[in-house]
Amino acid sequence: MTPHMLEVRNLTKTFGGGRALFGGRRHMVTAVDRVSLALRPGETLAVVGESGSGKSTLARMLVGLEKPTAGEMMIAGRDADELRRQGPRAFGKIVQYVFQDPVASLNPRKTIGEILETPLRQLNRYDAEERRARMTELLDAVRMPADTLSRYPHEFSGGQAQRIAIARSLAAEAQILILDEPVSALDVSVQAQVLLLLQELKQSFGLSYLFISHDLAVVEAVSDRVAVMRSGRLVEEAPVDALFSNPQDPYTRQLISSAPKVHKR
Repeated sequence: MTPHMLEVRNLTKTFGGGRALFGGRRHMVTAVDRVSLALRPGETLAVVGESGSGKSTLARMLVGLEKPTAGEMMIAGRDADELRRQGPRAFGKIVQYVFQDPVASLNPRKTIGEILETPLRQLNRYDAEERRARMTELLDAVRMPADTLSRYPHEFSGGQAQRIAIARSLAAEAQILILDEPVSALDVSVQAQVLLLLQELKQSFGLSYLFISHDLAVVEAVSDRVAVMRSGRLVEEAPVDALFSNPQDPYTRQLISSAPKVHKR
């Protein structure tokens, strides 16, 4: 049986607690509360909720930017902690994170060529000429010209920078992309272009996506299944068509009733 690409059980993250600097105790906040979910091979699982629901904290735990307080996580059938102990390179070959702010996620002091070459070097499979050819292929895959390699991040628009950030994830040959509000900082017309590109890349590269969003219209357009979070808890999970046609939780119904209507795919 093919393992889930990503599986978490009772994942929990609390902040605060303990003694404050000047006496007393700090208030403890549970950002993610016993969340369990699984990402299947080749699917897009959207995690949706309003600001403060815990969805971005969940995403940060999945890529090791936050340490869980409790719970278990498996990545491509392997224990996540064991995988991390092998170092960031081993982890990055399976999971990559695409940030909300693409320009801020790219090192401003490096050319795009230097940014894309770093994960290719870590693979230890390409010589200099092969790396150059591979970088050109990746830029072509995200609809960016080859002369992009010699330029710097500040020279690009938000949509172009997000395409470059996606190409960087592809350079690592990751199987899973954690997409944290990947189009929310972009103009609406550019959003549609990037979402279509993500759909194409998923098919071409055999990717699995965990798609974090507060935007139900975007989620309806791109996802296969949807997990709804509220106040750190998972309140509902269902295939996208079932969730939008027959939501079970009152909070889900409230979210859907307030969202703009779109035609899925």
